[in-house]
Amino acid sequence: PGVPHNPRGVWVRGVKASANYWLGKIGDAQIGPFYLGSTGFASILCFIIAFEIVGLNMLASVNWNPLQFIRQLFWLALEPPAPQYGLRIPPLKDGGWHLMAGFFLTMSVLLWWVRTYNLARKLKMGTHTAWAFASAIFLFLVLGFIRPVLMGSWSEGVPFGIFAHLDWT
Repeated sequence: PGVPHNPRGVWVRGVKASANYWLGKIGDAQIGPFYLGSTGFASILCFIIAFEIVGLNMLASVNWNPLQFIRQLFWLALEPPAPQYGLRIPPLKDGGWHLMAGFFLTMSVLLWWVRTYNLARKLKMGTHTAWAFASAIFLFLVLGFIRPVLMGSWSEGVPFGIFAHLDWT
């Protein structure tokens, strides 16, 4: 009953780093009981970058005051570029950060999908979860990439922020 168990796992580890303890820690694909692999690690790294971009821009918008950041968190936002830029890449302070955060967040989501699909195939399971996740990714891409491109302006994208994205809808 169940999935056949392979004692070597779905991914055989290479030789551990011997010159440096920390390189061995960084080089491991497994963190705790969760298997990440290279796509999982890259996905988490891209998410952290996107989260930092959004968070630091929100913190900068309240003049680096942590109390105001917490107080105004629901109202803070990283807005898309102004319509005057169209589909050009704007300066960072005028919406470039939004495009950069959107790129890293999209890469994170797509890499996590690849991880989900590959794990299902390696474990000889159905890929139903990956395809269900792909439908949500399609909506994410339509709202953040396809729609702005078809309308000719990045300003049509969804802002990053709690109330800001609710106001957008």
